[in-house]
Amino acid sequence: MSTVPIIPENAPFSVEQRAWLNGFLAGVLNRGPAAALTSPSQAASIPLLIAFGSQSGNAESLAKRLAREASGRGFAARAAGLDSLQPADLIKDKNVLLITSTWGEGDMPDNAVSFWDSINQNGSSPKFDGVQYSVLALGDKNYGDTFCLAGRKLDARLAELGARRIADRVDCDVEFDTLAKQWSSSAFTALSGSTAAPVADTAVEEETGWSKKNPFPAKLIDNTPLNTRGSSKDTRHIALSLTGSGLSYEVGDALGVFVQNCPDVVDTILAAHKLDPQAEVPLPDGGTAALRAALIAHYEIRQLYGKPAAQTGMAPAAFVADLRKLQPRLYSIASSIKAHADEVQLCVGAVRYSTDGVHHKGVASTFLADRLPLGETTGIYFHAANHFRLPADSTKPVIMVGPGTGIAPFRAFLEEREATKAPGKNWLFFGDQKRASDFLYQDQVIGWVQSGHLTRLDTAFSRDQEEKIYVQTRMLQAANELWQWLEEGAHFYVCGDAKRMAKDVDDALHTIIQTAGGKSAEEASAYVNQMKKEKRYARDVY
Repeated sequence: MSTVPIIPENAPFSVEQRAWLNGFLAGVLNRGPAAALTSPSQAASIPLLIAFGSQSGNAESLAKRLAREASGRGFAARAAGLDSLQPADLIKDKNVLLITSTWGEGDMPDNAVSFWDSINQNGSSPKFDGVQYSVLALGDKNYGDTFCLAGRKLDARLAELGARRIADRVDCDVEFDTLAKQWSSSAFTALSGSTAAPVADTAVEEETGWSKKNPFPAKLIDNTPLNTRGSSKDTRHIALSLTGSGLSYEVGDALGVFVQNCPDVVDTILAAHKLDPQAEVPLPDGGTAALRAALIAHYEIRQLYGKPAAQTGMAPAAFVADLRKLQPRLYSIASSIKAHADEVQLCVGAVRYSTDGVHHKGVASTFLADRLPLGETTGIYFHAANHFRLPADSTKPVIMVGPGTGIAPFRAFLEEREATKAPGKNWLFFGDQKRASDFLYQDQVIGWVQSGHLTRLDTAFSRDQEEKIYVQTRMLQAANELWQWLEEGAHFYVCGDAKRMAKDVDDALHTIIQTAGGKSAEEASAYVNQMKKEKRYARDVY
């Protein structure tokens, strides 16, 4: 939002009156006529930086939403990614709200790495005396000790460097809306000294169409196995109809899918705990339902399956009291809407395994693969991934590393670049277990190679030879050419497993920059950080 004054300096108002009116009118213009119904707070003209560290887009969208609300309250607010900020920016703005997710095993999100490094260097870190701040940390309690670790680190470090915490850090699980509202309200009050009611919640805007809170009922129109005989995997090509929704998306985005637990798993849990399936229990968002129906459609039950039941009985309402709400799952979109009008496609690996004689199945993947019949509907919404976009300049080369189902967004990228006749070169690294049975989208990919649309394809099938070969192996083998592409301005993308593959690919990238580029380890790290700042290195990992 622009902070250019609306009331000119020669208007017949005092400095204080003009500042108040500028803040109020800026909020009205930014939020629309409805904002005029709410009295502005005393925060007019107070500068406020809402900084975000975001991997999947949640922190970014929340920061931008809160910046709009803060503007409606009268703050001179702006939202900015940590990759665009220097420590001096925080010192200049003085009032800082920081929202960050945690990536991988407690790591900073990609766009926060360089900022973290800049304030975490002993002896050369700036001091933040005079800076007021608060941190909202987004995470997932399933990650145990690393839950919200990036936010915890940033909160502690800013305090160490002299910044004054004006509201306690709040650590959020996957369902963060309520806690985020409470945190922002406390922070706005602390900064402005006012408890005036906020402007109408910006979430209302998002709910006027299809959204996470108002999902579109999309019909399943395709469920095709992608692996062939001899594979140990079950990967499905899933297509859902968008007909009648008015929805669209950009390649790189994710699809949120509302799923259900397996009824057989629910029945096993009910029998183990000797619970009445028809007992009425409260639902997470209000209302009640029979216990069996509630466990199928409304509660996370993974932590219950395969564990011994308590010796003593438990009331059904108490049984669900500590369960988390069943969350929709995000999948990287595997199609371009320019190639497939009125539908969205996914590449889903069905998760099935056994431990100690107990059979487990992925909630979402097996719901889509096994339990959602063709022609039936499930709720969906689109999740923008602004960090994972094709280059704005279509002449730029792109290098895509996507083993297994990580090929999903790169199939979308290639369809988009083909549909738009983008002249830039395309290079794909794909890997899986066996070429004969696990080469996902083989006909389409080979067709792109033959047409010249896919400039280069490097495959790594780990079990086709005694020595294990992975995508990072192929990267290192092609080090000189890969370095040449990077020097030509290529954008480098990675999608897939965060725990091992993404780290190994990142290590290989650093090695290539050192060996083929003739740089030291420190210079290679600086080169990679610069790529991230220029949004030439993006990861969609899980």
